[in-house]
This record gives sequence, C-alpha cells and structure tokens, in this order.
Amino acid sequence: MLPSLFISHGSPMLALTPGPAHDFLRDFGATLSPKAIVVVSAHWASERLLVSTSERPETIHDFGGFPRALFECQYPAPGDPELALKLARKLNAVPLERGLDHGAWVPLSLMFPAADVPVVSLSLPVTWSNQDLVELGEKLAKLREEGVLVVGSGSLTHNLAEMQAQGTPMPAWVGEFSDWIFDKLTSGERDALLAWETAPQAHRNHPTPEHFQPLLVALGAGGEASRLHHSVEHGVLAMDLYAFA
Repeated sequence: MLPSLFISHGSPMLALTPGPAHDFLRDFGATLSPKAIVVVSAHWASERLLVSTSERPETIHDFGGFPRALFECQYPAPGDPELALKLARKLNAVPLERGLDHGAWVPLSLMFPAADVPVVSLSLPVTWSNQDLVELGEKLAKLREEGVLVVGSGSLTHNLAEMQAQGTPMPAWVGEFSDWIFDKLTSGERDALLAWETAPQAHRNHPTPEHFQPLLVALGAGGEASRLHHSVEHGVLAMDLYAFA
C-alpha cells in the first residue's frame, strides 16, 4: 500500500535547480507507481473544501520575479474528473475546474516527469482546525489501498522574510523547530502535533500556517511517520519529506 507523503516544495526554482531536495525527489519518484495522485497544496487556500474536476489541468505559474525558463515550464499531467467527483461526494467538497499551482506541479514534475499520472487537487481549508485537517486526511486514507498517492505539499519551515543566500548554514531557530517536529512525528505524539503552534520557534518558522497545514492532512491519511529526506535551502527553508506508511 502506498504511503501518504508530506513534501516540502521550497522555492519554485526547485523544478530547475539540481540540489539535495531536487535530486532526492527525482530518485524517490521512480520508486512509486501510483495510479493517481490527490494533492493538497499550501497554494490553494480556501475557506471551505474545494476539489478540481479539470480533465486537463493547466500549469499555474503563481509567482513572480523568477527566470523566464521557470515560466516556460509546463506539467501536462491529466486530471481525473471521476475521482474528483467521487471525492466531492465523499467529502462534501465543492467541485470546480482549476489547474495545478506550483505547490503541486513543481514536486510532481520531478517525481513523475513523464506527466502520465492523473492528478486531482484538493484545496487547503485554512480556517479549519488542526483536528479538522487530520480528519480530512483520515477520510482520504482508504485511497492508498486503491493505488492513489495522497500528498500534502507545503514546507516544514517557511519564513520568506528571513531567506538567506543559497548555501547559508541553517540557523538554530530553524533547527530547533524542525527537530521538535521530527521527534513528535517519529514518536507518534499526535496530540503534540495538534498543538504544533506551541512548538519552539513555531511562529518564527511559520508566520502564517498554510505551509505547515498540509502535513496534518498527510499525517491523518497515513500511519507511522518516517523522514525520508532532510536538507535546507536558503538557510531557512527545511526541505524535509515525510512518509506516513
């Protein structure tokens, strides 16, 4: 059975720039053979739950200030309207057509470069409680038995105001938070994770919560946590990937 995943997607330049996280995603994707992917991205925030029914989702370039080559990237993975409508009924979600934002297509383009695995996007209901988001993941868990890969895409740490030059060592306040999350996930302390905002340096690492919240969905959809990758970009972006088997 497939795990659920939490992927730290970092900067959109991850799609083009070789490095530890880029290289790991390329190799890791080759070990997976899902029949479809359901992704919850930090970059599709909403008040209520939405699901994309697009048959051919467009590649959304929802960023600015990057090289032209990044805007020329296309990820033409098909959608799966049948699966999307099934999820809309099961989750009481609103169906609509929407493309793939960079939180979805950037990591998936590395993991599945052939763009031949159907992708369905679920929005991130940012007004929901941490418990609500875990319960959303629990409702998605059965998909794993059907060969569907459930992905939460965000960033383990995400304070863009404190980004530094690439190659800058990780400051202590980033390590303190990421180490706390690692400890709570791998020891199965779900109650602590439901109160992740009280973790050391939580607010400094996440001035807003949307890049952490997809982890809670992945947590609910899976079981025992293991960290498959850890690296840091721009000093403050922890690029951790967790699998929940």
